[in-house]
Amino acid sequence: MTTTAILSALAEEQQGLLERIQNPQLVRRAGRDFWRGTLHDQSVVLGLSRIGKVAAATTATTLIEAFAIDRILFTGVAGALDASVNVGDVVVATGFVQHDMDASPLFPRFEVPLYRRSIFACDRLLTDLLFDASRLTLTERRQRVAQAQVPAGPVTHKGLIASGDCFVSTAQSSSALKLAMRGAGLDPLAVEMEGAAVAQVCFDYGAPFAAVRTISDRSDEYAPADFQHFVTQVASHYALGIVDQFMRALAKK
Repeated sequence: MTTTAILSALAEEQQGLLERIQNPQLVRRAGRDFWRGTLHDQSVVLGLSRIGKVAAATTATTLIEAFAIDRILFTGVAGALDASVNVGDVVVATGFVQHDMDASPLFPRFEVPLYRRSIFACDRLLTDLLFDASRLTLTERRQRVAQAQVPAGPVTHKGLIASGDCFVSTAQSSSALKLAMRGAGLDPLAVEMEGAAVAQVCFDYGAPFAAVRTISDRSDEYAPADFQHFVTQVASHYALGIVDQFMRALAKK
């Protein structure tokens, strides 16, 4: 039986997932709590990456080394960068870039030294499954909202996500980030703080990786308040539905 690791940065982003795991067993490694069990008759390990790239890399490495997982799924929230992405939308990552990586002039800005690349791609098969799971989850939500006669709008996007060890929380910093990255031919849809590190670790180990982020804010002055509310009130419910649909689809492969 293959094993899927399910990661989020914060406990609030995984609210409800632990209750769905059958026969959960707590394992402590690298100062972290991991829960092993089954979900839809498949082996899973649930864990928190914590916040930031170093913490996320440590968690991903521990999962691969100590638990011999076969793939990693990352769920959580992000801030919007592209104008087409709105709060409440979902972005399924096709790849990740570190927006704070700058070893110039030795290497081009955003390129990870000695890798000859800026983007670490996500697994195509897992990404397609995750995209379908996200669309189905949002479709079901829209149907419920429509029945309540409330305007609906969240949609699913697929594209590049940027990661960095800073919380983008002003319109000025968001605009500067977009301008710099687009100048390098990079056009991320969203920004967060962990995914690129996990993607790089998975690249090193040859472990398939996929990630989905619900948009909590617009990476502006309202981001801190929007983020806190969204994580507790919305994102965890999205994650439950998306992970459930994803694991069901994975079981059929």
